[in-house]
Amino acid sequence: MSGGTCSKEANPLGAAHYADQAVQTTARVVENVLLASGTYRIRLEAPEIAARVTPGQFLMLRLAGGSDPLLGRPLALYDTWLGPDGTPQGVDVVYLVVGRMTGRLAQVKAGDAIETWGPLGNGFSNEPVDHLIMVAGGIGQTPFLALGREALGGRHYGDPSRQPLRAGRATLCYGVRTADLLAGVNDFRGAGIDVRVSSDDGSVGRQGLVTATLGELLDEAAANGETSIRIACCGPERMMEAVAHLAIERGVACELSLETPMACGIGICFSCVVKVRQPDGEWDYKRTCVEGPIFAAEKIEW
Repeated sequence: MSGGTCSKEANPLGAAHYADQAVQTTARVVENVLLASGTYRIRLEAPEIAARVTPGQFLMLRLAGGSDPLLGRPLALYDTWLGPDGTPQGVDVVYLVVGRMTGRLAQVKAGDAIETWGPLGNGFSNEPVDHLIMVAGGIGQTPFLALGREALGGRHYGDPSRQPLRAGRATLCYGVRTADLLAGVNDFRGAGIDVRVSSDDGSVGRQGLVTATLGELLDEAAANGETSIRIACCGPERMMEAVAHLAIERGVACELSLETPMACGIGICFSCVVKVRQPDGEWDYKRTCVEGPIFAAEKIEW
């Protein structure tokens, strides 16, 4: 994004809890800036949402004052931004222009209004690890800035009583088709996250698939004696499937942030269902918007 039995693991409080936490507001646009070819970061003034959202959750955005397009668009939290007193004042989301909604969103200016509701979804696990490895393909880096920042102690998200994720080390493996699509790398490096870039055409970073970079990093982690590793992955489905299989093969815990298309974001329309394995070996459909978007990799039926 912006992803069951699995929902009891990744969403222990249940879908109703996350729906109850959501806030609907008309947010003022602070800025809407170009990060890479067709990729923008929009900053919204929404203090109530910013105070509640946690890494891995998402927001629904809809253009205010009209019905074209009618439906909102789910976008993952990129980060929150703080006021002079250090309190969360709003949220940043990053999007790629791919259709009518995002095309119109790219035309939004500072001072405009965006209908926003959230936070939605379950978010990433917060058990501490030695090494958090985030694997992104395409626009899949968007859920990981907040996750990596929190893991390294740079920011606390959500309720003050919430236990934050902590990791001794955080690495982003980021794969793109070509250099023009690389977005936000300096944000990650500024947060202390090690970034390893790969591209299909070799125009930036190493040439090849991001899964090759991941495999090398797992070998490196094993050589360094890192015993507690967790992978978080987001991007094209085929890439996530490959990462899931690699993680299972290596015996490494892995969570996927699914990018399943959705319409309502609150579990009503059942348009975003995904096959999730049950304890008895069978599978059932689960809604990405409320039982996800974060699922354990070994639970997904590809």
